[in-house]
Formats: sequence, structure tokens, C-alpha cells
Amino acid sequence: MNTTVKSHVRFSFQLFIAGGTPNSLQAQGNLNALCRLHMAGEFEIEVIDVFLQPERALAEGILMTPMLIVLEPAPRKRIAGTLSNSAILADALGLDPAAQ
Repeated sequence: MNTTVKSHVRFSFQLFIAGGTPNSLQAQGNLNALCRLHMAGEFEIEVIDVFLQPERALAEGILMTPMLIVLEPAPRKRIAGTLSNSAILADALGLDPAAQ
């Protein structure tokens, strides 16, 4: 008998923002909404303000904000912008955009 056990996927993100700018706030809200809808507590988001931590942005080669770095699951990905198209974002993360 062949049994497959599906383990939970844990998502880990870094979101680089530029203070309280409208695009940064929109990206934070969109990412939080997507995570709550699709990831049921199996995620962590580190928000890095490039105004407060410019050395982190330089170390990661961040040239524009907002910028989402998907650390887990592999492979590592970068997604720029406000993350407003939830279907495209869900697809990039390997989620079913229709699942709710």
C-alpha cells in the first residue's frame, strides 16, 4: 500500500516598503489579505522599511519598493509592486486562486 502524507507548506516573506507611502500600505494590506485567505496561519511576514533600514535594502539589492521576497517555499522569488492582482500573486505562490 502506497500512502502519501501531505505536509503543510510554510510561507516566509520579506516585504520591503518605503515608509507609509500609499503603494507600501497597499502592498502590506494585499499581502496580509492573501495570507489570511489562503495560508491559515502558516506564514510569517517581515516588513522592512527601507527608510529605517537602508542597509538591508542594499544587501538584498532592492532598487524599488514595494518588493516582496518569497523566502519559503523554495525557490526564492521576487515580486514587485502593490500585489493588487491576487490571482497572479496566488499563481506565483503556487496557490489555487479560486480556493476560499
